[in-house]
Amino acid sequence: MLRIDTISFAIEGRTLFDGASATIPQGHKVGLVGRNGTGKTTLFRLIRGEYALEGGAITLPARARIGGVAQEVPASQTSLLDTVLEADTERAALLAEADTATDPARIAEVQTRLADIDAWSAEARAASILKGLGFSKAEQSMPCADFSGGWRMRVALAGVLFAQPDLLLLDEPTNYLDLEGALWLESYLAKYPHTVIIISHDRGLLNRAVGGILHLEDRKLTYYQGAYDSFAETRASRLAVMEAEAKKQEARRAHLQSFVDRFRYKASKAVQAQSRLKMIARLQPITTPQEAALKKFTFPEPEELSPPIINMESASVGYGQTTILSKMTLRIDQDDRIALLGKNGEGKSTLSKLLSGKLDLQGGRLTRASKLRIGYFAQHQLDELNADETPLDHIRRLRPEKTPAKLRARLGGFGIGREQADTVAAKLSGGQKARLSLMLATIHAPHLLILDEPTNHLDMESREALVEALTAYSGAVIIVSHDMHLLSLVADRLWLVKGGRVAPYAGDLDSYRREILSEPAPKGQKTKPRPKPGDSKASREAVLALRSDVRTCETRVEKLEAMREKLAKKLANPDMYEPQNLKETEVWQRKYSEVMDALDRAETLWETALEKLEKAQA
Repeated sequence: MLRIDTISFAIEGRTLFDGASATIPQGHKVGLVGRNGTGKTTLFRLIRGEYALEGGAITLPARARIGGVAQEVPASQTSLLDTVLEADTERAALLAEADTATDPARIAEVQTRLADIDAWSAEARAASILKGLGFSKAEQSMPCADFSGGWRMRVALAGVLFAQPDLLLLDEPTNYLDLEGALWLESYLAKYPHTVIIISHDRGLLNRAVGGILHLEDRKLTYYQGAYDSFAETRASRLAVMEAEAKKQEARRAHLQSFVDRFRYKASKAVQAQSRLKMIARLQPITTPQEAALKKFTFPEPEELSPPIINMESASVGYGQTTILSKMTLRIDQDDRIALLGKNGEGKSTLSKLLSGKLDLQGGRLTRASKLRIGYFAQHQLDELNADETPLDHIRRLRPEKTPAKLRARLGGFGIGREQADTVAAKLSGGQKARLSLMLATIHAPHLLILDEPTNHLDMESREALVEALTAYSGAVIIVSHDMHLLSLVADRLWLVKGGRVAPYAGDLDSYRREILSEPAPKGQKTKPRPKPGDSKASREAVLALRSDVRTCETRVEKLEAMREKLAKKLANPDMYEPQNLKETEVWQRKYSEVMDALDRAETLWETALEKLEKAQA
């Protein structure tokens, strides 16, 4: 087991651990969570022995192997498969010795150990891991130099998974994976035979792949049994109790202090006042754990455009003479929330670039609403920020007419405070850069917001804030993400990008997850039937009509609410009840009654329309 015993450590004068302790039983899968900057990655380095502790101890079983993904695989000419096989250094050394050993006893030892570590099935296991992380059989034979840094990070991850260390330390492993790779990793880690500790802000991963949560806060470590949702519920209850106790103590302190303030200078009460001062001094302050201020996002609201905002008929797109996607007949309305599903390389980014106007059509037809504004966020845009400019400089270039105070307020709406606003981009954290890029993508109040992996580098609080902002946003959203939690809360439509085509996906995210992992549907749960040819257009038109009904009902309710408020304000005027005004008051009261009746009917119609829409979309 891993034992962390009252450790203390500071870096650059800032204390990260002060008497922190925890015990991780052998074979457990644990998520390490905590605010950004509290020292999660530093704890990994302390476990690996890269930093020297100032106090306490970290102990592991003798000869326990520790593994993790420190950096990407070099751009060598070694094939992906051989690179992964070489990651198991013991196997490589034993195979080399087996070819040269002459002592019969040693040969027997080597062969026995090779059998123990299942060395002869190694190539098949390595190929299976690479396939799970998104590499085809042909790509596994290609040299590492043929792949970008992000893909080589996957190879590094494949290597450490193949080596199967006794303690596996993973720091945000899904940041360079797509949804399909992240789902495969969840399944793999849940069955991993040794101990795993994962730093992650991916709620789905922390709910499905781990059985315990190690929480780092206030320089201490607390271990919680259960997945992330269980931890969050337990922690919320604990915080509520501590907050209630803190309020009680503050009331007690105020009561004692009021007595002291009244009587401390009266001779007859001096002894009692001194006694209460001592009682106040003995009250130990109850401090609730540090809470991260919710980094709320505030998206500007666009005006409403007539549907559709984008319409495609037999459209095709690609690069040069190569066509990636073809025969696309799709429509996007302003109230759409669409998640793009599909493996890396199938064309999700290509479709995003086409929709955003960064790629031209190769064939077919694409029409956009005349006043359509599009916001586009992708991970590579973090690298396109001007390293020598501050966030204030970036936004000033886009809004030169605004005062500095208004520009700072806009940055504040994305969790970028005064200090960060004056810090050059090169010194911002990954999360701060992501929030700045999101702010720049939405600054012109886009009618359509295209988000390609928006949650990378965002902590848990920022991810929840993004969900809230997208839920309240009145524009359309196209989203690509490996974060199942985000997709499940934001998207109400799924498009599958596969085999050069884009089509609505008939199932839900859970059925897609099972499809990726080749799992059968749960017993008793029926899968949704695929639509018959020709049905999709008719059902689409029906859904659009129902959405129009919902909007009409909602508008009617809003107008009646406004009328009710005006009448209520008028009837609240005391002058209305003077004798000379009683007849007029009766008229207004009758109108108020009529409006209330109409409001009841309108709300009923609205609820009915919503129910019909939900059934149509189910």
